[in-house]
Amino acid sequence: MAYPATRAEQVVDTLHGVQVADPYRWLEDEKSPEVQAWMKAQDALTREHLGKVPGRDALVRRFTELFYVDSISPPARRGGRYFYIRTHKDKEKAVLYWRDGEKGQEKVLLDPNTWSKDGTVSMGTWAPSWDGKKVVFAQKPNAADEAVLHVMDVDTGEWSKVDVIEGAKYASPKWTPDNKGFYYEWLPTDPSIPVDARPGYTTVRYHVVGTDPKQDALVHPRTGDPTTFLQSDLSRDGKYLFIYIVRGWSENDVYWKRPGEKDFRLLVKGQGAKYSVNAWKDRFYVTTDEGAPRQRVFEVDPGKPERAAWKEIVPEDKVASLQAVNIVGGHLALEYLKDATTEVRVATLQGKPVRTVQLPGVGAASNLVGLEDLDEAYFVFTSFTVPRLVFKTSVASGKTEEWARVELPMDPDLYTTEQVFYTSKDGTRVPMFLVHRKDLKREGNAPTLLYGYGGFNVSMEPTFRGSILPWLDAGGVYAVANLRGGGEYGKDWHEAGRLGRKQNVFDDLHAAAEFLAREKYTQPKRLAIYGGSNGGLLVGAAMTQRPALYGAVVCAVPLLDMVRYHLFGSGRTWIPEYGTAEKAEDFKTLHAYSPYHHVRPDVRYPALLMMAADHDDRVDPMHARKFVAAVQNAPGNQAPVLLRIETNAGHGGADQVAKTIESSADLYSFLFQTLGVEMRQGGVAAQGR
Repeated sequence: MAYPATRAEQVVDTLHGVQVADPYRWLEDEKSPEVQAWMKAQDALTREHLGKVPGRDALVRRFTELFYVDSISPPARRGGRYFYIRTHKDKEKAVLYWRDGEKGQEKVLLDPNTWSKDGTVSMGTWAPSWDGKKVVFAQKPNAADEAVLHVMDVDTGEWSKVDVIEGAKYASPKWTPDNKGFYYEWLPTDPSIPVDARPGYTTVRYHVVGTDPKQDALVHPRTGDPTTFLQSDLSRDGKYLFIYIVRGWSENDVYWKRPGEKDFRLLVKGQGAKYSVNAWKDRFYVTTDEGAPRQRVFEVDPGKPERAAWKEIVPEDKVASLQAVNIVGGHLALEYLKDATTEVRVATLQGKPVRTVQLPGVGAASNLVGLEDLDEAYFVFTSFTVPRLVFKTSVASGKTEEWARVELPMDPDLYTTEQVFYTSKDGTRVPMFLVHRKDLKREGNAPTLLYGYGGFNVSMEPTFRGSILPWLDAGGVYAVANLRGGGEYGKDWHEAGRLGRKQNVFDDLHAAAEFLAREKYTQPKRLAIYGGSNGGLLVGAAMTQRPALYGAVVCAVPLLDMVRYHLFGSGRTWIPEYGTAEKAEDFKTLHAYSPYHHVRPDVRYPALLMMAADHDDRVDPMHARKFVAAVQNAPGNQAPVLLRIETNAGHGGADQVAKTIESSADLYSFLFQTLGVEMRQGGVAAQGR
């Protein structure tokens, strides 16, 4: 392909005695006119190429049917009012509604479809006051993480002109019971603060509605440590305010006080363990992996908060990993994963088991959502081939009824999901979900898309993804590997894939690919891998370590330069997960797998589609640019290397359905073309090369 010209420079750093070449460092400067022109040319080349793929129009039509849907979220009940999100078949963005009582008249509260002509302003977090009369919400330009908080009067629909709070990138507002104000995390927008140092400037503040935000009271000062997150929480009754100082995804400290008291007191110092607290009726319910890799729950008397006085009420389950705990209807709602599928259990506040919530099948369910003192609760169920179902349940009786469902033009009975287990390089047993049509014949030639993440204690659950349906109908297999680094099996599973053990994650993916070939599902030239963010690092490492094992790679909003990642975006907050090249031992690990630094001139790599976003303020798009430049300019590489840049979009992509359809059509057009799958008007059919 005739790629845009990309110059290489003789830039070499010496780090810990090792010379590290960085020929495309100039592509880090996104504001440079040369870089802007390069990006524009790369994106134009990609869109022109993919726009000509036969059958792309059919994909657009199918995704239009699948993505424009009517759906409703579980409601949040506040003061007798119900607040919930709806999507509509004829709208680009989800809309926030409210009504008086469960059966009251539905009214639009916030419609981000009306906020900008081009749809580039998005709605972020939202939180109604406890009396349901006000709502605080975030606006996010370009769907980025940066946000501005606003306050709205629910009855009049008026936005306050006073309550406008910038610096809400990490904000999660918590209303006080008197409905007069809320606590929130605030990040200064001062451009003189270095980007990589900015997370350490986060503070917790209290805002009184109707007053100048510049006068908001400082509740907790900044830590000054850019590798930490500062978070706050407030008990429902307003008696207890909690501060979390979070170091990565493996440990945190918890402080608390009663509002009005001067100083916070330490509840627990996390030393290789993490803690979360639910407070109700003068008791703290602490969920932790301290001494229990799959987590357990303690009851704590705030009058005797010392660690020795904690009482274990929910012991660690040896075969299921506790993911989340809520207090609903005077009970504990416990969400577990057992071999990466959900179980929701109900227990008394003393930890005595009451029941396991009956789910409509094997899949992924949310925990119960509701209020501590109300019996009604809601939960969501989904699976790879079952669109979202919302259920209403009684915590006391267990009586459950369907509350809402998503209707799609599809027949779930055509497909099947199987869970397999394979052995990784070091003998570890790893689970993987395989989704395909029931009439699939295992002849070693099915086009297969393997998805993975493997990091940050994030669990890959069997949730619905409508975009895979044309792939399945083409005779394809969709595989999701539950790699180490995730949270599927608790703390130990996460620890096995972070810092110096990161290579385990890549080995797990390679072993998944080998299993799929060995068991006659596919073969390397028909196997694609796909990952985003940390998953983008995963597939970048996979293609540079074992290029012959894969036929195509889709890499989205990735980290790929692991030597300099900590200097950009939110990079320093990830040091507890990856380490930093500033330390000799960490550098040795990072440099050993950093995909950008392992692009070799004499290797033929699998075809690559790189998907970036121009307003990604979490993972800097410089990773995508530098890696694409390196692979395009590797003399031995002959497969296509394409860079697609979503405009007016952040790390999570654009939140407009039309843009999601276009990006999905490009992604699958790339896969169908690369893996030799024939697409036909009105449908697609598998065809070997």
